[in-house]
Amino acid sequence: MKNAARWIASAKIWVVIYPALTLFLSLTHDLLANVPLVVRTLITTLVLVPLIVFIGVPMVDRILAAFARSIRTERP
Repeated sequence: MKNAARWIASAKIWVVIYPALTLFLSLTHDLLANVPLVVRTLITTLVLVPLIVFIGVPMVDRILAAFARSIRTERP
């Protein structure tokens, strides 16, 4: 994989991870406040990794593909 492709892949993943993690932590802050850090991290990753891999990144891929198609069809 070339460097440009790696940067694009990491940007797509970040675009999914940042809002998902922020939302998850804000929704579960009170619930997980007294849980040890290791367990909190385990719960967070058990929930977020499948959501990001199977829903978030494919959704970003579809959005970017639709955007690329729309740009191609708009060219004169």
